[in-house]
Amino acid sequence: MQIADIIMIPFQVLIVFFTVYYFFISWFGLFGKKKEVKLYDNSKTFAMIVCAHNEDKVIAQLVDNLKRLRYPDEKYDIFVVADNCNDKTAEVARKAGAEVHERFSDEGKGKGFAMDWMFERLFKMERQYDAVCVFDADNLVHLDFLKEMCSHLNNGEQLIQGYLDSKNPEDTWISGVFSISFWIVNHVWHLAKYNMGLSCCLGGTGMCIDTKLLKRYGWGATCLTEDMEFTMKAIMENIPTTWAHDAIIYDEKPLTFTAAWNQRQRWAQGHFDVCHRYLPKMFMKGIREHDWVVLDCTVNLFQPYFLMISTFFVICSYAYTIYPFYTNVLYTILPLEIWQIIGLGQYIFPVAVLWKIHASKKSWLYLLLYPIFIYSWIPITAIGWWHRNDHEWSHTAHTRGVSFDDIVIPDDAVNEGPKQIDFTNKKK
Repeated sequence: MQIADIIMIPFQVLIVFFTVYYFFISWFGLFGKKKEVKLYDNSKTFAMIVCAHNEDKVIAQLVDNLKRLRYPDEKYDIFVVADNCNDKTAEVARKAGAEVHERFSDEGKGKGFAMDWMFERLFKMERQYDAVCVFDADNLVHLDFLKEMCSHLNNGEQLIQGYLDSKNPEDTWISGVFSISFWIVNHVWHLAKYNMGLSCCLGGTGMCIDTKLLKRYGWGATCLTEDMEFTMKAIMENIPTTWAHDAIIYDEKPLTFTAAWNQRQRWAQGHFDVCHRYLPKMFMKGIREHDWVVLDCTVNLFQPYFLMISTFFVICSYAYTIYPFYTNVLYTILPLEIWQIIGLGQYIFPVAVLWKIHASKKSWLYLLLYPIFIYSWIPITAIGWWHRNDHEWSHTAHTRGVSFDDIVIPDDAVNEGPKQIDFTNKKK
């Protein structure tokens, strides 16, 4: 038992810390966003960059959507990066009205490399922009997106992530539970951290970056999770990622379990990659500078390891009922009543978020299947760790060719916070 305790007691201490920490933070995202000073002067100029690889089925709808944003036309331009495409993406995007830049490369494949390439071209153009906004080709964007981002930039923010909503929450049960997971993370993670003054994390799409920041430090984020990599790169320069709760993007979620598995495995591989490169130096920086924002990011980086440790402990706890081979200190550190309250929280938070966004009846039904999605992260994370050094990009095919005219957005979708939108081919 003493030998086992050398491993099991530190594991239990980690489990207590992460569990209490996540539980504590989550509450700050359930009661709305902190008071913001809105500076809607339409003064900032934007380069709207869309990264596309074989996206001819969805790219035209996004370009048309971006052209209709409630923001002065002369204040933004739309650029599509047709990255290693062998379909009609470039042709369709040009016809829709975007400025297309075609990239062909046998080396450096993936979104991060395409963005790095496009940023360098952007910096050499005659016209320069105050900020760049990055989108995926399958997105749709709320018409007030730039209006909200301009306000955040006017408030001095340099790295901003928009609200990641779902374009197809009712297509299949997979897209349904995937959508639920994003809604929950938006509130109990991103919004909660923003309200607490901590750093959020870029989400790959719907993100806004101050051009001066990009020029000063360069992009250079080319791993499988380029968004997380740049987030940590910026944190090392004491630049947090902030959260624009009212700048909404509608993202297409995978339709099948296989597609969802492959996408999340790529995220897990990239997470471990970024963790190994940034965690040690970030932890030392946080300790040395007594900076809780930086230390909080180390907690985020360590999260997949926490999942594997907690899974290992659960397996050991079942063996413990047959043969007690370690000292259980969980109830010594925290009383049983606290554990019961925390356990109840895992049911309260999803219900509270779905209630806040006025979720449809179908989404409430999908909530019953949500645990399957959550627990599938365990093998995905383990496989992601095993393949953490594999940097081959896996593309997620997008087929939901929905235009902005096909959706129904309530007038108060921004004023009262994001709500679940009707995507059943109705007219606005």
